[in-house]
Amino acid sequence: MQEVFNKYINYLEVERNASPYTVRNYTTDLLDFFQFLRDKRISSLKEVDRHVLRDYLSHLMEQGFVKASIARKLSAIRSFYRYLLREGMVPTSPIMTSSPKLDRRLPSFLTIGEVERLLEAPDLSTPQGQRDRALLELLYASGLRVSELVNLNLGQVNLDSCEIRVWGKGAKERVVLMGKPAAGALSVYLNQGRPKLLGEKRRSALFLNRYGERLPERRVQRILERYAGLAGIDKRVYPHLLRHTFATHLLDGGADLRVVQELLGHANLSSTQIYTHVNKSQARKVYLSAHPMAQEK
Repeated sequence: MQEVFNKYINYLEVERNASPYTVRNYTTDLLDFFQFLRDKRISSLKEVDRHVLRDYLSHLMEQGFVKASIARKLSAIRSFYRYLLREGMVPTSPIMTSSPKLDRRLPSFLTIGEVERLLEAPDLSTPQGQRDRALLELLYASGLRVSELVNLNLGQVNLDSCEIRVWGKGAKERVVLMGKPAAGALSVYLNQGRPKLLGEKRRSALFLNRYGERLPERRVQRILERYAGLAGIDKRVYPHLLRHTFATHLLDGGADLRVVQELLGHANLSSTQIYTHVNKSQARKVYLSAHPMAQEK
């Protein structure tokens, strides 16, 4: 199994050009599945049938996995067996079971007031504070994924046009926009904070840690948690929450859904439609201004 697994991971990286995040998740999920097979004394992938798969799903439920996690693991196994079929390593695929139906939950987001407090939290007298202000401004202004943010290089940023070239999921290139506040914060960081963090090193990475190396994703998460606490925001703040906030505020402001889809880098419009929810105050505002019988005469 190990040899086949290694070939599959190489296929994901080289032929499918899958993102590091996808490869990491598929690796974790498939290794978990292989461990289950070993525990069941199943030594060949050809021995896996619908009964084995049902046992695995039952095992996951007993372990307390939520529907989303089970669906993700099943998706990884389905993709793996598609590869095995293509390569002629198995005669059939055991994946006859549909993924668990997921509860469609609305994404949470920050209010404009919470965003303002978050952006004001960094101490601009320090290089790290200048970096963090630029980082927060850019996440909110552009809707970037955290993986896209930390992989940005200097050559991808154009402060004059307020544009950034990004390679997102599946190595698809897109152009994201930023407003003048984000461009201004980036300019301060590039001219003052970044040179101090860089020191004598030569690095192309846009965002650097205190050692002059590319800022890792986990550090961005801790940065947001710290400033959320300083800003007195009573909810969990994480990088993707700012992406949710970016999309929600654009749509609440009247942006076209397909424009938001392009800015987010969504392949399917259905992925963007979840952001079409509006808060109660926005719904009331639209109702009062649009319905002919809503106003008193």
